[in-house]
Amino acid sequence: MSGFETKKPATRAAVILPWEKSGPQEEIRAADARLEEAVGLTASIGLVVVRQAAILLRARRPATLLGSGQVEQLAEAVKLDDVDVVVIDARLSPGQQRNLEKALACKVVDRTGLILDIFGARAATREGVLQVELAHLEYQRSRLVRLWTHLERQRGGFGFLGGPGETQMEADRRMLAERIGKIRKELEQVRRTRGLHRESRKRVPFPVVALVGYTNAGKSTLFNALTGASVHAQDQLFATLDPTMRGMRLPSGRNVILSDTVGFISELPTELIAAFRATLEEVAQADVILHVRDISHPDSVAQRADVLNVLDGMVRDGVLDSHWSDRTIEVLNKADLVGGVEAVPKRENAVAISAITGEGLPDLFEVLDQYLTRSMKSVDVRLPITDGAALAWLYQHGEVVGRTDWEDGIDVQVRLFSADLERFELLHPDRIVQPDA
Repeated sequence: MSGFETKKPATRAAVILPWEKSGPQEEIRAADARLEEAVGLTASIGLVVVRQAAILLRARRPATLLGSGQVEQLAEAVKLDDVDVVVIDARLSPGQQRNLEKALACKVVDRTGLILDIFGARAATREGVLQVELAHLEYQRSRLVRLWTHLERQRGGFGFLGGPGETQMEADRRMLAERIGKIRKELEQVRRTRGLHRESRKRVPFPVVALVGYTNAGKSTLFNALTGASVHAQDQLFATLDPTMRGMRLPSGRNVILSDTVGFISELPTELIAAFRATLEEVAQADVILHVRDISHPDSVAQRADVLNVLDGMVRDGVLDSHWSDRTIEVLNKADLVGGVEAVPKRENAVAISAITGEGLPDLFEVLDQYLTRSMKSVDVRLPITDGAALAWLYQHGEVVGRTDWEDGIDVQVRLFSADLERFELLHPDRIVQPDA
């Protein structure tokens, strides 16, 4: 043996953005920012991007999406740069993908396939792995059309009894359907288990604060800064895929549970929308939502719209209540890249911070405490002097803001979250003197 290891050559990639100038001007995402995002997605799975370009799409060609002259020019560039895979930042039909692979003489991956690969590489929890596999299978099933037209239909059994036999395509589709059914059953079990965990958290209980935002907005960095955790965080799209939860104590002494979630992205493949369910369920249950934005990004406004569209879609699906925005704080992150917190224009219900430097975090803590206090209800409770268990429960689950001890009893003014107030009323229906309006 020579003692030298042979390194696998890097996979060379070209990233192509078919660009259409259509729709209201304010809704058009800048081509440069969109191309930069596609390059970041491609690089995030270890591909070396040797060529990138936005190609103006005058009309969508049914066969190749791109025009014939554009395909010829791209084929020359692919050969010149020795490209192994071409990433088309658009959704391709199965036919378009095959035709482009034939014309370019290399592998072609569309936006959906690329994001599926990223999710497959990042998923860590059991549910994340199952969701990604399900998305892959759904994607594959949509691509089985006409893949096996070279096989003739065979007669089975005794002809008139057996009827036509399965083609290879039908056999593959049946196998995919069986696997998809099995995964869905496993996912339901995983969700039921997570539901039990959520119910157990309610019994603790601590308010839940959920982080949401566009991918690479700095959610995991903020999560680590707030909790002292070491969740994977780096300048990489989709660095975090699975929900992560940690307890944290606010300066006021209030304990909360902080939940980090997967980053959102524009034009998320339909096959992967379900893969968000694991983290979006935590958002639906959250007492406060922190919408983390990369305020330094040139496409920050469009990214904000993408996140809001997903959350509004959850309302239409009945997953999220329609008043979610009332408990949402916008966290304008990466202020250090635009000159500091003071350089960020002031906005209502928004806090400028830098998760890296820590600037603005005290302000975020203060606003978070205010939101949590606002969502609590203040009640007056009268307890017998002998009911120490109920008194201890109030101290554990609420915020006691006043107490008067009498010879035969105790008057307590306490703030409770709605769920805890309901539980206390069920356990002690005659103890509440007067809910504070």
